[in-house]
Amino acid sequence: MAALEVCRHLGGRPAGTDPEPLSDDGCAQCRLIGAGWNSLRLCVSCGNIGCCDDSPHRHSREHFAITGHPVIRSHEPGEDWLWCYPDDTGSADSWPG
Repeated sequence: MAALEVCRHLGGRPAGTDPEPLSDDGCAQCRLIGAGWNSLRLCVSCGNIGCCDDSPHRHSREHFAITGHPVIRSHEPGEDWLWCYPDDTGSADSWPG
């Protein structure tokens, strides 16, 4: 993923300021209903771990809809990118700007 136009939610946050993940074993909402997921996302506002938009239940996006927390980070090994839900844009860089 190439760096895209930086939105107001992605710019200016210092690197290394992500919260600790609230879960060590996947998407808690999926586990509660016995569902699986494709990939995991970390909410950089609170540390919630949710499943991605390619997963059947899209719990990370649901978390954004409920809380308004705009930015997620991939929570997959070897991936370091951010995504802003309200502006529908992302960055391959760790906190650009």
